[in-house]
Amino acid sequence: MILHIVRCFEDENVVHVEGSIDPLRDVEIIEQELLFADLDAVEKRITMLSKKARGNDKDAKEQLVVAEALMEHIGENNPVSTFADIESDGFLAMNKDLRLLTSKEIMYGANVDEDGLSEDNEFVKILKDYAVERGYEVIKLCAKVEEEMVDFEEDEKEEMLADLGVTESGLDQIIHKGFAKLGLQSYFTAGVKEVRAWTIRKGITAPKAAAVIHNDFEKGFIRAEVIAYDDFIEFNGEAGAKDAGKNRLEGKEYIVQDGDVMHFRFNV
Repeated sequence: MILHIVRCFEDENVVHVEGSIDPLRDVEIIEQELLFADLDAVEKRITMLSKKARGNDKDAKEQLVVAEALMEHIGENNPVSTFADIESDGFLAMNKDLRLLTSKEIMYGANVDEDGLSEDNEFVKILKDYAVERGYEVIKLCAKVEEEMVDFEEDEKEEMLADLGVTESGLDQIIHKGFAKLGLQSYFTAGVKEVRAWTIRKGITAPKAAAVIHNDFEKGFIRAEVIAYDDFIEFNGEAGAKDAGKNRLEGKEYIVQDGDVMHFRFNV
């Protein structure tokens, strides 16, 4: 995913490199640069595939057809994400190496001043309209406020955000909405010495989730002890949740939920 921070505030003391504030112009400049980078990458790949295809490499021939069609697509100022054959085996094989920039999810961060956090200014409205047309996400943040909150305690952050008329910091929005866009979630392991979050894809089973800790956990998976996040918090940790009957055993088919607190039993 690409997070594109876009200036959406006026301040005569903060000079813009282009001399004026125009979020759409700024977005188009960056997106054009991303297209040029992808075009260069595909051109180089075509050169390599052409040599292999002349040597009668079947896979290279198939990828070459896709690459040439893709180069034409990008050359018409279209992002890779709108390419008709984006699900084809040839494209997927090629993009596994290239990781083309305009094939990625995009999220815009509208960087506003403090007044712009509680109510959308005209710049933010323009950016949101542009994003809606393309199916992209927009979050609002104030870089100045984010910088000020770096060393704040949690209660201090909440108080400052409340004074500004918002409930969530820009960083938290990036994490939450970025995870949602990418189809990701977290589960926790909680021990005496540390609590740790593990990132997984949504919809995977407990053994697959265990594998992100160590492959042996998946191979020897027996079952998982699970406490829902809300129960873990409400009953003040593992002991309280167990006393309240909120601890449960789940097998190999269990689909891990966001925030689950898990302890894996395995044998190898």
